[in-house]
Amino acid sequence: MSQFEGTKVRTTVQPDHSGHSDQGGHRVSVQDEFWGRYIRLVQETVIPYQYEALHDRVAGAEPSHAIANFEIAAGRRQGKFGGMVFQDSDVAKWLEATGYSLSIRRDPELERQADEVIDLVGEAQQADGYLNTYFTVKEPGKRWTNLQDCHELYCAGHFIEAAVAYYEATGKDKLLSIMRRMADHIDSVFGPEEGKLKGYDGHQEIELALVKLYRLTGEEKYLKLSLFFIDQRGQEPNFLRQEWESRGRVTHWGGQTDHIDMAYNQSHIPVREQTVAVGHSVRAVYMYTAMADLARLTGDEALREACLRLWSNMTERQMYITGGIGSTHHGEAFTFDYDLPNDTVYAETCASIGLIFFARRMLELTPNAHYADVMERALYNNVLGSMAQDGKHYFYVNPLEVWPQACTCNPGKQHVKAQRQGWFGCACCPPNVARLLSSLNQYIYTEHSDTLYTNLYIGSELRTTLGGKEVKVTQSSKLPWEGIVTLKVDPAEAGVFGIALRIPSWSGKVRISVNGELLPALDALEQGYAVIRREWQPGDIVELMLPMEAHRVYAHPELRANAGKTAIQYGPLVYCLESADNREPLSSVSLSKEGTFTEFYDEDLLGGAVVIRAAGCRVKEQSWSGGLYSTTRAVVQPVEVTAIPYYLWGNRGSGEMKVWIPE
Repeated sequence: MSQFEGTKVRTTVQPDHSGHSDQGGHRVSVQDEFWGRYIRLVQETVIPYQYEALHDRVAGAEPSHAIANFEIAAGRRQGKFGGMVFQDSDVAKWLEATGYSLSIRRDPELERQADEVIDLVGEAQQADGYLNTYFTVKEPGKRWTNLQDCHELYCAGHFIEAAVAYYEATGKDKLLSIMRRMADHIDSVFGPEEGKLKGYDGHQEIELALVKLYRLTGEEKYLKLSLFFIDQRGQEPNFLRQEWESRGRVTHWGGQTDHIDMAYNQSHIPVREQTVAVGHSVRAVYMYTAMADLARLTGDEALREACLRLWSNMTERQMYITGGIGSTHHGEAFTFDYDLPNDTVYAETCASIGLIFFARRMLELTPNAHYADVMERALYNNVLGSMAQDGKHYFYVNPLEVWPQACTCNPGKQHVKAQRQGWFGCACCPPNVARLLSSLNQYIYTEHSDTLYTNLYIGSELRTTLGGKEVKVTQSSKLPWEGIVTLKVDPAEAGVFGIALRIPSWSGKVRISVNGELLPALDALEQGYAVIRREWQPGDIVELMLPMEAHRVYAHPELRANAGKTAIQYGPLVYCLESADNREPLSSVSLSKEGTFTEFYDEDLLGGAVVIRAAGCRVKEQSWSGGLYSTTRAVVQPVEVTAIPYYLWGNRGSGEMKVWIPE
């Protein structure tokens, strides 16, 4: 008997071209005022802008070299490889975002551009299926000799994800065929069999991509290969350490070194034994995503338990209030429990996107509102805040406190930027944002048995089967500004099934009505969801009313960076102070302990947003009579403090910003 017997997979490839995403047996289209704006921004601005950036045609932006590398590898032009060793992945993520965009709305010109890029990728592929421009152009004799640093499998994983997304959107299988050849080549090189490499990539990605390829094609070998890479990581003798030794302890990045940190890429111990999130944060969450996928598909209880432990440590002890993870720029990594500095933070955009991937897989494992709460927090704050409102400028690092002069003059803070940049030499984050927002429909719902779980309150239309009945569910949502959500449930005929509504951790006493009748008070929730099981009739209306009011949030006493401070949250949105509203220095501003908040919608603030005002105080600038230090306390005066949503900061010029405010 196969270890995967009983796993539900699609064994025939039948793409849906109706303009909806087909995920987990249901189709979803986003129809939301708030998020629709950002999806359109991705379609109309971000994807075209990034296409130009990949072709090195954006004035003033750091060159990408990505398309040029493929042209050289394909023999279309002469030249040297440019950019990072993993530069190919930027092209892959652009193609994936394009696939998702085309699944929402067909665009002949965009499709033509994508097809031309796919043709180029195909020309760069080697006769045996191998695909990587760095090792084709720059070091053709050194394939698979530096898995620790050079990311061959990582790049392949991103192209596999792109191939699946593009095929499902368009039905065109050229990229899928290219990447199946590459996956088959990888399968011929790696595995437990005699003569194959027992290695794995230094940057996880191939593992979750192979699961996607398996789910599309039904080819069990891809799932087995994903599981091999997960199983092999951290085993002794450690493959990456042996590889490093065989190279004379030379790394791709910095010559010879006396030490490599196996925890950096989570290969210090086998994954099933890991209890604490360590190392490079993006690598970690990509791996955790694959682990959760494999736990669900194979029934591996040890993998599931490891996912639960790692999720708990990461989100309860090492996550910022914005949903950011990875607190140090040294290795873009986790450090230790409760070490979450605000001004030297890293919180890479890609890491929060990976956290969202992981959260979705955990929701597919088990319906638990905590996973959706974290997904929502990271999405509305860290991820959305990483992109400027023009769609053409981005943060790589997402700080919670900024002093622009320190960003330029303090070497320990120069990774933090006070303004978003047009592009990056290592440009993993911008296309990652594009592919997430254009695939947002995949994160709204999950299904377990005969129950539909609503994880995100985003206006949308879903078509699925529940309780043996075809059902259309139309959700309308006024979040994040008003807490009113309506679901119209339309089974083809009356049927019994469940509709589960997430009760957000930020909400107070909620009210739920069905067809105008208020349901009894919610005494018990099922893993954070209010589950309504009944016989549903066509046209039934569920209304969820979530109290929306600004409130204070406090940090754990061991989180030293936030001692004596508070943060402001309104619904899913974290707020911040900017010097544009509160004058500098923001270090002189504090909130009154007992002060209340006033909320109002400002339609002129960057497309419209709820602004919060509160009573506070500021050091009276003229009151300081001493030198650098004094025995006399500064005089303070009352002021009105203004806070805006964190995701909007940095769109009005360079200035100070802070999330945590002295109280």
